[in-house]
Amino acid sequence: MPVSVRLPTVLRTHAGGLSEVSAEGATIGEVVDDVVRQFPGTANHLKAPDGALHRFVNVYLDDEDVRYLGGLDTPVSDGAEVSIVPAVAGGTG
Repeated sequence: MPVSVRLPTVLRTHAGGLSEVSAEGATIGEVVDDVVRQFPGTANHLKAPDGALHRFVNVYLDDEDVRYLGGLDTPVSDGAEVSIVPAVAGGTG
């Protein structure tokens, strides 16, 4: 099932400058794995050594945070839109 994956600026350098790519998968985990397969330079930015998403990487499926849906096991539908967004830390000061 092809889905559209929006990439943050930090990943675009590893994806030929593309801001959006097409990936295949029935789950978020499979989609992320397909992005990594297509663009190996994204691997260290997306996944921890244990295979989980880095905690500073947020993934949204049609504007819903997948952490609240089912994580990497969240099913995706054909034509869905996945957004990868780096977490932003901040504070006052």
